[in-house]
Amino acid sequence: MPDQKKAEHEKVRKPRSYPAGFLTVGQTARVLGVSASTLRVWENVGLVTPARSNGRFRLYTTEMLGVLKRIKYLRDVKQLSVPGIKQLLGEQQARKTTSKQRKPAREKKSSKEETNLGARLRMARKRCNIGIAEAAEQAGISAGFLSAIELSRANASVATLSRLTVAYGTNVLELFDLPQRSNLIVRPHERRVLKTDGDVKMEMLSIGPKLLQCMMFHVPPGTGSDGAYSHEGEEFIYMLSGTIEFWLDEMECYTLEPGDSFWFDSNMGHRFFNASDVAAVLLWINTPITF
Repeated sequence: MPDQKKAEHEKVRKPRSYPAGFLTVGQTARVLGVSASTLRVWENVGLVTPARSNGRFRLYTTEMLGVLKRIKYLRDVKQLSVPGIKQLLGEQQARKTTSKQRKPAREKKSSKEETNLGARLRMARKRCNIGIAEAAEQAGISAGFLSAIELSRANASVATLSRLTVAYGTNVLELFDLPQRSNLIVRPHERRVLKTDGDVKMEMLSIGPKLLQCMMFHVPPGTGSDGAYSHEGEEFIYMLSGTIEFWLDEMECYTLEPGDSFWFDSNMGHRFFNASDVAAVLLWINTPITF
């Protein structure tokens, strides 16, 4: 009997397990900075429909988290009512569907040189003699996903790239496959480009600086860093167009608009997200070169 009671007690205390890539109501509420009851209200009025676990617990995907951030932005910043948010979200979805239907089967390659990110990440990992499982653990992703990234079957997010380069003892700059010689001037068609998960694009604006990392970020609507990351140094951002949310240490949130400039200590955990319906373009400078 004692053994049976002990087994039953351990069974009761066993933590629930959820599918990979899903967040619980509590986790989602903490990320967004809202209450769990607010999430239930948004579900009840039809703004979002979470998935359900076998135990019927609400679960949110990364894609759903992006929609929720958009809803929060429209409510808090744009001061829209629930019907207004519903209408705007519906219009945006219709535009996305139409855009996909009109997209040509094959697109012309950009004149800017796009780096083979997967191959360079694989080279960096092997140079450090780190296994896929160990590298994936340090980056907070699965070994299968890292393998897909290295085979160019998937793209890494900005946050994942940062964590991987830290694990490999390097930085994102080395992934651009830059020329050996310095260039005082870089023409638009000469810029090296990295495209991350969610089609966030990073264009290298300078070749050769020893202390400055100068890039232009293109952040489509509903995308961002996909998590927080940190490193040594300081960062300066100048907003060229669009708007973007910046979170520092999950405590401070800033909404940047065209013409705004923003400075912060890179040691602070930082993440960004474009909650608007237009692309954001940022001039982004790091010093020293640690990202």
